[in-house]
Amino acid sequence: MPWRGTGLDPFGERLMLALLGTAVKVVRLGLQVALLASANDRKVISAASLDSLTNLTASDLELVNHLILERMHSPIALIPQLAGHIVAAGGKRLRPMLTLATARMCGYRGERHITLAAAVEFIHTATLLHDDVVDASDLRRGLATANAVWGNKPSVLVGDFLFSRAFELMVEDGSFSVLRILSRASTVIAEGEVMQLITSNDTATDEEAYLEVIRAKTAELFAAASRIGAIVAGCSESEEEALDSYGRNLGVAFQLVDDLLDYTAREATLGKSIGDDFRDGKITLPVVLAYRGGSESEHGFWRRTLEEQDQREGDFTYAIELMNRHGALRATRERAFEYAEMARRALAGFSDCPQKRALEDAIDFCLARDH
Repeated sequence: MPWRGTGLDPFGERLMLALLGTAVKVVRLGLQVALLASANDRKVISAASLDSLTNLTASDLELVNHLILERMHSPIALIPQLAGHIVAAGGKRLRPMLTLATARMCGYRGERHITLAAAVEFIHTATLLHDDVVDASDLRRGLATANAVWGNKPSVLVGDFLFSRAFELMVEDGSFSVLRILSRASTVIAEGEVMQLITSNDTATDEEAYLEVIRAKTAELFAAASRIGAIVAGCSESEEEALDSYGRNLGVAFQLVDDLLDYTAREATLGKSIGDDFRDGKITLPVVLAYRGGSESEHGFWRRTLEEQDQREGDFTYAIELMNRHGALRATRERAFEYAEMARRALAGFSDCPQKRALEDAIDFCLARDH
């Protein structure tokens, strides 16, 4: 993989690379969690982790990290500083790993998937920068957000820079199909952000409207990341669609669990403040289901806390009580299991191999994760 200077001194380059490797290492240190099966006899997931996916993609992911560092370079010093802050903060690198693993599962032996995995991660990172500004978030993965450190304007502009870098990588790849899929994903993600703004603080939001948001905002990039692995491998249209289905359903399951964790996780484990969705008035599935099953007085509580943003001491605890009373948390997890099983079925037509098993393990991880 070609290497160009980053504008950092040698120590800074080594430090940045070490931080970029965090995603590869962190999943080996503690991503094993237990989850009891649901009442309708789904299997117990006792040790779900990303270990197999991480191990299988480790050498490719190292090249992706090098390319990310290279393409973060700019003579405008603030750009690599701010971009490096969020990229080096780690994260699971799940989306680029999907591109790497699906390409190898489909028999690809070249290096195009490296470039495209980096493009996927740039798109994801750009959306995180924009999300944190829109949500006025102060913490991500246990660290101060870029907007908390540098302000909103630099965060938005560097997010735009990363989007531009992603498109440069797509153009360099030269595949019209890849460009079409990833550019479409970028458009849909932006539409999802706007839809979320429209439904935010609106307790009249129903389950389908909520699902429409997360299909666009989260699942679309999971689907694109998985599908382009099939494209670089020259797979059939039906295989492309199968991997699109895998990623899309995995993405919905991932987001359902993410929304669930805001009401059930431990803050030290989650890496951000629990209850942020509640405090911001976000209408997620646990809220939708609790509101749907609630009394008129309970509706009044939700309208006061989420629509009017009149929140008082004890409201968050009471919100969780209402969710448990109406089975909203349990039902949200049940929905996640349903989408996870659709993702699993989408892989059924592919031959057994280590990559396929690792992609199946990723489904279990998404269900069992606690952060």
